[in-house]
Amino acid sequence: MTLTRDDILDWPKAELHCHLDGSLRLDTMIDIAEKEGKMQVLPSDTVEGLKEILREVDNSETLEAYLAWFRYTIPLLQTKEALYRCTYELAEDNAKENVRHLELRYAPILHTEEGLSLEEVNETVLQALKDAERDLDINTGLIICGLRDRYESASMRQAELAAEYRHRGVVAFDLAGGEAGNPPKGHLHAFYHARNHLLNLTVHAGESWGPDSIRQALFYCGAHRIGHGISLQEDPELMQYFADHRIPLEMCPTSNVQTHVVPSLEAHPITTYVKNGVPVTVNTDNRLFSRTSVTDELWSVYQYCDIDAEELREVAINGFRYAFIRRDEKQALLRSVIDDFPLAPSDETPVW
Repeated sequence: MTLTRDDILDWPKAELHCHLDGSLRLDTMIDIAEKEGKMQVLPSDTVEGLKEILREVDNSETLEAYLAWFRYTIPLLQTKEALYRCTYELAEDNAKENVRHLELRYAPILHTEEGLSLEEVNETVLQALKDAERDLDINTGLIICGLRDRYESASMRQAELAAEYRHRGVVAFDLAGGEAGNPPKGHLHAFYHARNHLLNLTVHAGESWGPDSIRQALFYCGAHRIGHGISLQEDPELMQYFADHRIPLEMCPTSNVQTHVVPSLEAHPITTYVKNGVPVTVNTDNRLFSRTSVTDELWSVYQYCDIDAEELREVAINGFRYAFIRRDEKQALLRSVIDDFPLAPSDETPVW
C-alpha cells in the first residue's frame, strides 16, 4: 500500500513528546510581545521575519546550541494569560490534525521569572488543557520536567510539584536539557520521590550522549519510556532488552537532524529499531523550532526511513499503547483508534 500525506493526516494519532516552550505559534509570539512590551526579546517584528530567522535552528551544531533558541520563547511565557493561551492553542493545533491524545511537557521553574509561583504556573497550564478537552476532541496529560543543568534541589522541587498534581492532570516526571556532563543519576532523589508517589517516568537520554545515559535513565532513575534514545543502537544487548521488555522510545526525527545527532532522516536509527522490534513512537519535540506536526513527522519517516505502511501503522498506534493513562482509559481509547484506523492489521502486527 502506498500512503499520501493526506492519508496520515486522517489517521488518529498520539503525541507523547512535545515541549510547550518550543511549540508556540509565530503570530502569537508577536502578539504577546507587543501586548507585554517585550518586542526586544524577538529578533524580528514580523511573522515572515521570524520564520526566516528561526530557520537557522537547522544550523545548530550541538544539542546545547539548539536549546539556546528557547531564549525567544521562554520570556514570552511568564504570565498566566500567555501560558493559558499558548497551551490551549497547542492543543487546538494538535486536534486539527486528528491527534486524539496529547502529552505536553514543560519545566514550570522556567516560567516563574516575573513572580508567578510554581503552583500558579502549573494550575494555569492544567486549566488550559482541561478547557481544551472540553472544547476539542482530544485527551491530554501534562509531564513536568526536571532540568539536567540545574542543581538536583531544583529537580526535587519539580518532582514534588508533579506528585502534588498527580491526580489533577500531571501524568509523569521527566528530565530534560543538555546531556553532556549532566548524567541522569545526578537527579536520583528527584526520581526516587516521583517513583515513590507512583508517577510515570520518562527521561531524555541517548540523544546526544552514549548508551550509558540510557542505562542510567533505566536502571538508576526507573524510566518507563526514553526520550529520543538515538544511541541505543550502539549497545545491541541493551537494544534487545528494550525489545524484550517493551520499553518505548519517544523519537523526534526532525529535531534529531537539527541537533546533528543524526546526519539525515535517511540515516535515522528509527529504521533499525522498528526492524528489530523496539517499540517506537514518533513525535514533534518542538513544533515551532522544527516547523513540524505529528502528521509531518510520520510522513517524513515514511518517505525517508524505509518504513512501510504497515510498519508505520504500528508506530502510530504505539502512541496510544504507551501513553501515560490508566489502563481502562487506554483500552477504550485503543479500541476507538483501531476501529477508526483506515489501515487494517497485517500478518506482522504484534499479538497483544
